[in-house]
Amino acid sequence: MSGNTVITLKSVDIYQQKHLVLSNVNLNINKGEFLYLIGQSGSGKSSLLKIIYGDLYIGNGEGLIAGFDLKKLHENDVPYLRRKLGIVFQDFHLLSDRSVEKNLEFALRATGWKDKTQIEHRMLDVLEKVGLRSKLKKMPHELSGGEQQRIVIARALLNNPEIILADEPTGNLDPATSEEIVLLLRDIASSGTAVLMATHDYQIIRNMPARIIKTADGVLLDQVEI
Repeated sequence: MSGNTVITLKSVDIYQQKHLVLSNVNLNINKGEFLYLIGQSGSGKSSLLKIIYGDLYIGNGEGLIAGFDLKKLHENDVPYLRRKLGIVFQDFHLLSDRSVEKNLEFALRATGWKDKTQIEHRMLDVLEKVGLRSKLKKMPHELSGGEQQRIVIARALLNNPEIILADEPTGNLDPATSEEIVLLLRDIASSGTAVLMATHDYQIIRNMPARIIKTADGVLLDQVEI
């Protein structure tokens, strides 16, 4: 894997239990790249993402994710792999009983941060990146859907990930807010963090084109056009 490559999969077979979901997967994603992942429900999109964040183990083939060799990945390694990744879901997964500040602090302390001053600086830094520094003390229910998703993206950035996996990040948002979120993710990619965004929203892709990979008929297709 070159110094510019974040993800390399070579001839990888992906199984869910004993069922072959995707065969002979080849994929390279470079630092700072933004790309879309499309495919029908049940076609293997989620399985591909699970391979990347260590929730499934590869069958045949080779895989390197942010410097981790998937063939040698043990259960104890998975938390360290995930610190190199930022994960953004359709459902915001914010802790509803605590403020934005406490949500971010919880995520930092859970990944080994201890110094109070460093934690405060890092929280403000990521909130600045998503344009919500003023929302530090707000509770999730006081935020719009778009603001909540921006907080989730801020949380994903806390540990300076090499790649963000965004799984349907605009699924619960209106079209205008969806575009804002994708623009934010593209801006993050332009600063060096790769972004792989799974989506069903073809209008977003048409409005903001980028490289597309697609799961279909048990394989992964690269450089797809829609």
